[in-house]
Amino acid sequence: MAFGVLFYMAWSINPTKAQPPTRDPHTPGFVSATELSDGANPSPGANGNFIIGPTHDPVPESMINANVPKGTVYHFTMDSKDSKIYPGIARDPNTFGTPDPANPARLIVSTGHPAPYTRQLAVYVPKQYVAGTAAPFIVGADGPDNLLFTVLDNLIAEGKVPAMIAISVGNGSGDAQGSERGLEYDTMNGVYAEFIENEVLPLVESRCHVKLTKDPAGRATMGGSSGGSCALIMAWYHPEWYHRVLTYSGTYINQQWPWNPKTPQGAWGFHENIIPKSHPKPLRIWMEVGDQDLYNPNIMRDDMHDWVLANENMAKVLAAKGYPYQFVFARNAKHVDYKVRQQTLPEALEWLWKDYQPAKARQ
Repeated sequence: MAFGVLFYMAWSINPTKAQPPTRDPHTPGFVSATELSDGANPSPGANGNFIIGPTHDPVPESMINANVPKGTVYHFTMDSKDSKIYPGIARDPNTFGTPDPANPARLIVSTGHPAPYTRQLAVYVPKQYVAGTAAPFIVGADGPDNLLFTVLDNLIAEGKVPAMIAISVGNGSGDAQGSERGLEYDTMNGVYAEFIENEVLPLVESRCHVKLTKDPAGRATMGGSSGGSCALIMAWYHPEWYHRVLTYSGTYINQQWPWNPKTPQGAWGFHENIIPKSHPKPLRIWMEVGDQDLYNPNIMRDDMHDWVLANENMAKVLAAKGYPYQFVFARNAKHVDYKVRQQTLPEALEWLWKDYQPAKARQ
């Protein structure tokens, strides 16, 4: 998967390469958080801010268990020529953007052009799925995500989450501004959610012989990096479709392209003004960031390219607006750290679905 190209873009311009600084979760201005014993995860029944690590070992639910029922995983592709929403774009190889001298928050990309793509899809259908019934589901970015499928096998067997379908959608290639992935994931509007709703979900139902729930309480989004900001963007702009969001190292920074005067800070605007100035939406949000997550002050100099600060700020505004959320700060962890995912994904999914009741049960 492609993550954090902007950070490495800075390296290509500045040959003095340095690792991101290691952050202290107790830095003044960061949220107050409960520090857990090494190796522990927060309780799936607890809200708020937590610190984990520095050791990150996989929990049993992240490991393949021969004694639990295995879901079926369907693999297929989607071609750009068949999409009415995303026909495909790309940057020329080895080119990036240049900051607008009149506006440091705007990156100018002049090397973009139409480009075809083929995206991969993997759909997990649990063994416990009853044919013909409307199933809850989770849509994940940057797929396929085999860890997610393994965790669901175990959690569903243990009765910790509902028997849900997982739709793991590959991106349309590239990363950051001027790329298809950047256009899909970093744009502050409902278009990607509409692409999933109108082009992906009907294909999943027909190819995999399943029925997907229309109930937003039974629909979740997830992703890492720009896929994480995408997960929130999907639910924010279409809360009638999604009520649950799970993000690792969410790119809640200024990476939107093309620049839009209606959302001039990109996803940084979520915690700067969009969430604070909006009525709470019916969203339940799980977030993680690593102490060595991305930090890039070198390209745009807009003070909106600090992944750790962005996620800390998200936790602040979610608490202030009364959202149900859980925020995990991981010590000894990099961007979308796989070991952290192995430690935390089962608990994150259990927390995310903790209050779920099927629509009929709520009537």
